[in-house]
Amino acid sequence: MKILQAQMIVSPVIENAFKSVEAACQKAVEEGADFLTLPEMFCCPYETANFPRYAEAEGGNVWNKCAVLAEKYNIYISAGSVPELGEAGEVYNTAYVFDRQGRQIAKHRKMHLFDIDVKGGQSFKESDTLTAGRKVTVFDTEFGSMGLCICYDFRFPELARLMVLKGAKVIFVPAAFNMTTGPAHWELMFRSQAMFNQCFAIGTSPARDLNSSYHSWGHSIAVDPWGNVIAQMDEKEGYQLIELDLSKINSIRQQLPLIKHRRTDLYTLEVK
Repeated sequence: MKILQAQMIVSPVIENAFKSVEAACQKAVEEGADFLTLPEMFCCPYETANFPRYAEAEGGNVWNKCAVLAEKYNIYISAGSVPELGEAGEVYNTAYVFDRQGRQIAKHRKMHLFDIDVKGGQSFKESDTLTAGRKVTVFDTEFGSMGLCICYDFRFPELARLMVLKGAKVIFVPAAFNMTTGPAHWELMFRSQAMFNQCFAIGTSPARDLNSSYHSWGHSIAVDPWGNVIAQMDEKEGYQLIELDLSKINSIRQQLPLIKHRRTDLYTLEVK
């Protein structure tokens, strides 16, 4: 299974964003990739005030453009995340996945909103304009089941474990860590979650743009089930091609059976 990660500069103009997305699709086909992964809020500048301005209902312009490109290039697209306009007018940070025929096969609304105030560092409050999602997201592909969450979601060990208990072999994480949290926790988080859950973890970030108000850490990353970093980018715009040997998952779980050794007689994590 091959994945092309597109670490994009986020444009405030949707048409420009999709020029970058289509170029990434072309690159994915050239490289023989099965999946293209995009960053969190890949077509909306990461500011709370922008989320309602850019929000579209499922099936809107951005959704449709992603579906068309997935079918045109015959690839899966994990379409980062976008501001989604909900049924009652609320706004969500939502990730969609499309299959090779352009069909939506997954939708995840960010469950844990990024409300932080780090002393001497970053302050941000997604809940000023966003509503939290409520569902754990696992979806099926020709390669098996995959998990999907967004950025701050992946800091919560119970969510990653629930995705794995529901069969996820790979967890896709569109994310936009900043210059405070990125150096401290980005690689640590992906390595720990992959190691504890014995799965692949794929984090795709926007490229750093010092002309924007939000400075992303970048460093799109792929980690294997042993906790080893397969590949990691720097902060610049570009692509990263990775190939996953999914047989590693069963091999590692047989040698070090963490999932099997869970003491469900003493503690439980319910799969719904």
